[in-house]
Amino acid sequence: MNPKSPPSPANGPQNTPETTHRLDVAGKLLASRVIVGTGKYDTLEQMRESLDASGSSCVTVAIRREKLYDRDGKNLLDFIDTDRFTLLPNTAGCFNAKDAVRVARMGREILRELGNPGADWVKLEVLGDTKTLLPDPLATLDACHRLVEDGFKVLCYTSDCPIMAVRLKSAGAASVMPAASPIGSGQGILNENNLKIILEYLKSDDPNYPVIIDAGVGTASDVAEVFELGADGVLLNTAIAHARDPVMMASAVRHAAIAGREAYLAGRIPKRLYAMASSPEEGLISSRPW
Repeated sequence: MNPKSPPSPANGPQNTPETTHRLDVAGKLLASRVIVGTGKYDTLEQMRESLDASGSSCVTVAIRREKLYDRDGKNLLDFIDTDRFTLLPNTAGCFNAKDAVRVARMGREILRELGNPGADWVKLEVLGDTKTLLPDPLATLDACHRLVEDGFKVLCYTSDCPIMAVRLKSAGAASVMPAASPIGSGQGILNENNLKIILEYLKSDDPNYPVIIDAGVGTASDVAEVFELGADGVLLNTAIAHARDPVMMASAVRHAAIAGREAYLAGRIPKRLYAMASSPEEGLISSRPW
């Protein structure tokens, strides 16, 4: 499927309000196409308000034991309505496949105890270094294979390399999550062409395969642009948590996602070199100047 060619309204129910904003990942239907992180907020109370304002129904949680508590000893999970939100455990901070698999299994046990539907999900991150936070492609692919074999639904963070994206899908990733730009950089989309190629490659045999843009989003307009490209979802954290007003930014992101998705489905007009009159040319009072 060409990402420039959104589904036609004539194709039926995918364009109804009920389905436009829902996201199907690994057989689970999320009410929002925005996934929000739970880290970096000034307080857990601020995080809770921001999650609510974002309209998200799925939030990521870093499953390293020390990260579940803030500096005052408050438990992160006490500030998340686990009946409302699907929790997506992530392997943030892992730099090899072995650690990523261990953390994923830890997250599964925690969420099974909570009875949360995200128990068998994992957002896989295996990073290459601490400076760029770019993914280690070999270790990521290795961990993806292992986790799929272990029964996980793997949502896999990767670079904007189309070849790597195809390999991860072939390895069984339930969703490939290419970066718009480096984690936390706020640079927005740096390589639009690569993201378009990823969308084309991953959706060529399955138009419904979910591609979620992850990392580098800086503000609401970046979110709209992600959806206008044809991406199925977006995951962001720093853009909200480090905004001057996180709750207001979360609300802006919510509306940007809806606008971007609807603009994609509606289909933008082609870009032209010259102007084109929006009113009829019949009955002009004067002739053209040349």
